[in-house]
Amino acid sequence: MSILAAYALPHPPLAIPEIGQGKEKEIQDTLDAFMKVSQEVKNLEPDTIIFITPHTVAYSDYFHISPGLDAGGDFANFGAPTVTLTKPYDVALAAAVTRRAEELDIRAGTMGERDPALDHGVMIPMWFLDKNYSEYKCLRVSQSGFPVETHYIFGRAIAQAVNDLNRKAVIIASGDLSHKLLKSGPYGYVPEGPEYDRQVTQALSQGDFLSLMNMNDKFIETAADCGYRSYIIMAGCLDKTDLRSALLSYEGPFGVGYAVLGFYPEGTNDSRDFERIYLEQITRSSKESKQTEDEYQSLARKSLEHLVKTGIRYTITAEDTEELPAGLTESQAGVFVSLHINGRLRGCIGTITPTQSNIAREIIQNAEWAGLSDDRFAPVTVEELPLLTYKVDVLKEAEQISDSSMLDVNRYGVIVSNGSRWGLLLPNLEGITTVNQQLSIARSKASIGENESIQLYRFEVVRHG
Repeated sequence: MSILAAYALPHPPLAIPEIGQGKEKEIQDTLDAFMKVSQEVKNLEPDTIIFITPHTVAYSDYFHISPGLDAGGDFANFGAPTVTLTKPYDVALAAAVTRRAEELDIRAGTMGERDPALDHGVMIPMWFLDKNYSEYKCLRVSQSGFPVETHYIFGRAIAQAVNDLNRKAVIIASGDLSHKLLKSGPYGYVPEGPEYDRQVTQALSQGDFLSLMNMNDKFIETAADCGYRSYIIMAGCLDKTDLRSALLSYEGPFGVGYAVLGFYPEGTNDSRDFERIYLEQITRSSKESKQTEDEYQSLARKSLEHLVKTGIRYTITAEDTEELPAGLTESQAGVFVSLHINGRLRGCIGTITPTQSNIAREIIQNAEWAGLSDDRFAPVTVEELPLLTYKVDVLKEAEQISDSSMLDVNRYGVIVSNGSRWGLLLPNLEGITTVNQQLSIARSKASIGENESIQLYRFEVVRHG
């Protein structure tokens, strides 16, 4: 058998009557769509429903699959402790997904469980599904910090495991859209919120997974969603599959976007190999970027590629020294090296003041750290090297300033400090348009509260890339 259908479902707690206390009627379109999905699932009679949730434990370099024979949960955190759900896990499928992921060099499995209780990202869709059909096992899988293409490939591993075991399966990609649709909402409003919801619902309703994969990370982050990576895993589950897709409902009266979409397989279609298309597109773009990179970017790229491929650190030869500009070999400065894949940050580490004998060695060191030691990301792999683009920021000396009126987000980077705590933000970053944003992010990096005093420094950079 195979994947019978997939659904993108939101998880508003107030959809449960015991929680909503009548307020659920304000999202009646969503409730009706939930029940339509529930009836469709009943007609399909799946053996297993696979829930992809943003609200179970998540790791930067690991897809977590919930272990054990079964799991349960309640809505006590939302004021309804008497509403409970329990469901058996498909233990064999968990093992098969782990095995298939390992074959694709993706770290996934049942290690690292922190809370065995079902989360609301699973329980809310499950509550509606069980109204019509409850005779199924489930699998609960997490999102991760891996790049978007790895989430897609992990979805492909899930589909392969389903086929291996001859399961009849349904995929539930749990996630809300933007949490910033209304000034009156709990998270406020940004213009990117409604625009994000428009783009995502359009891409999903058209089965256009490539547009989804190409969305800008900063745009997604600013819109404050929680479902994006669930949707990408779901898309991977439907790799090379002809689809009929439908937007069953969309609304956001409380300031959070709720979309219900259905995806109905209609046979194979090798042209819908979005992993291949996506990687080919990025490889072309990266290749074009390399043709225009300067000596600073080229040195960062060569040093990281050499270390990843050989395990040996790149060293500057006498011949290199002769060919490199004097600015690289005869000057010292702090340097930030940032790596990107398709515009998405893939690593960034730097030094405020020089730690090496010249800028060239500073670049080599920080390129290696950005690729292998940025704890927000898994280490860069050989396969990723052709996809990377590089930016190098050479910092000018920082100067202390008296107040924020002396800052300019496009011209100056900022350093904030309080005792031993400090945080830095580079200038002219995408999505950072005000000094208040700049300072807020720098404070956050330093774990300095908004009401704590700070010393302010500004600096300029010479940006390469």
